[in-house]
Parts: sequence; structure tokens; C-alpha cells
Amino acid sequence: MRRMGGIMEDLLFREESYRIRGAVFEVYREMGCGFLEAVYQECLEREFRSRGIPAVAQQELGLLYKGEPLAQTYRPDFVCFDCVLVELKAVREIADEHRAQVHNYLKASGHRLGLLVNFGHHPGAEIERIVK
Repeated sequence: MRRMGGIMEDLLFREESYRIRGAVFEVYREMGCGFLEAVYQECLEREFRSRGIPAVAQQELGLLYKGEPLAQTYRPDFVCFDCVLVELKAVREIADEHRAQVHNYLKASGHRLGLLVNFGHHPGAEIERIVK
């Protein structure tokens, strides 16, 4: 629990986030830094499966403009537990445009929590929680 505005609040999807983070750290422990994002995506998909974490890779998210569907879609790297978006990067440092991408995925999907994961950071993977 954490304090917000004088009241205690549970962390959104605490257990799910904990399990996802464990899988991320295991992939980083095994692979380290320096691979392309696609390599980490494949490894993480296998790690999710071995840990029994329900995950859908590249799930298509529809977009609307003024209530009308667009032909363009978004595809986050993973949707885990049907409630947590996971977006992977393999960059030196996370930038505001990466955060904006996760915010857009949350808006498009209606989900409330996104985890922005960076495998390109040394000496360990970075994970940012983005809550809508």
C-alpha cells in the first residue's frame, strides 16, 4: 500500500505487476543488455508461458476518431492478464515519446495500467508504471 493524499491506496494490479516484473528481470538476467527488441519479446513470451502468465502478443487495438473507427490500429507488445499493457524497448534510456506511446495504448484499449520495459539499460532492466 502507498500513501496518496493522506489515504492508503492499493497499487493497481499489484500481484499481476509483480509477476510480470519477475519475468522481465529473469529475461534480463539471462540475456543481458544489447539485443534487439524482437529478441526480448520472444524471450519474454516464453518466460510468460513458463510462469503461467496469460499474455497476448501484438493484440490489435482499434482506434476511433470522433466516434468513427480508423483503419489504423495499435499493437502493444503484450496484454497480460487481460488488464496490463506491456510495451518493450531496447534503448539507452526511456524517452517521453515512449511514455506517450503507452498513454495512447491505454487510451485506445481502455486499460488503466501500462508497464514500459526497457531492456537496453545497463546494469538492469528499467520498468515504468504508467497509470491512466
